[in-house]
Amino acid sequence: MSIFSGLENIVKENCPLAGFTWYGLGGNADFLICPQNTEQLKAVVLRCRENEVPLRVLGFGSNLLVSDEGVRGAVLKLDSDEFCNFEFSGNTLVAGAGVNLNKMVLDSVRKGLSGLEALTGIPGSVGGAVRMNAGGSFGDIGSSIQSITVMDKLGNIFEKEKPELVFDYRWVNITAPVILKATIELAESDPDAMLKTVKEVWIYKKNSQPLNTKNAGCIFKNPRGISAGALIDRAGLKGTQMGAAVVSEKHANFITTEKGCTSSDIQKLIELIQTKVRDTFDVELELELEIW
Repeated sequence: MSIFSGLENIVKENCPLAGFTWYGLGGNADFLICPQNTEQLKAVVLRCRENEVPLRVLGFGSNLLVSDEGVRGAVLKLDSDEFCNFEFSGNTLVAGAGVNLNKMVLDSVRKGLSGLEALTGIPGSVGGAVRMNAGGSFGDIGSSIQSITVMDKLGNIFEKEKPELVFDYRWVNITAPVILKATIELAESDPDAMLKTVKEVWIYKKNSQPLNTKNAGCIFKNPRGISAGALIDRAGLKGTQMGAAVVSEKHANFITTEKGCTSSDIQKLIELIQTKVRDTFDVELELELEIW
């Protein structure tokens, strides 16, 4: 009997993952599972636990590199209507894990609700943004979040609120495998002023990041008080190439790809960068990119 007997309509076996990532690289997952509702999600989580099947959650794949060998176990994608809705109630916004972050930011601005403008231009889902406390020079998502609803390994659903819910740089204290939704507190503001801020953030990113290339955002976290991109640049690595993976000339903390690139090319280039920065500055660069 199949591990996911009775759930065949939401399970794809040996499924290619490359098309679900911004890099467009990588091998297959043993199982790609797209639950249509919370009940199916719970059933999948329990089946994985009972059968000792590793479980991962795939957002928009904008900060992810899938290895050429693929992913053993099950990959969840929460892309059904139940997980992709968001609604406003006064100044409160409740957003499902599968919601498009950029769409949510722009809708908030149009409604005259401030708090998310700093996330302009950051691709991804709400769940992925929460998991890594997505943000940049202008702020992060954690500063506006009041609570997170999650599902644990036993299929139990519970809410974690501030101050128990703690955000830090590219980190949040959530250990549950599945984020279901986020409750966000916003503040009334002038829509025109917010649109101006959104445009300024977008122009800054357009001028400083290689947005028109295949990339997965920043590869490394910034060491405390230091820019990872500046360290890589000062180490003389801009333009360095490994196979068809290249350190961006525009922003050294981005790795772009050329035709024929493999995940292995990117991983080798990452290792080269880490070694050179360690040898030159005695600084260990920690990955912001997630590698499966």
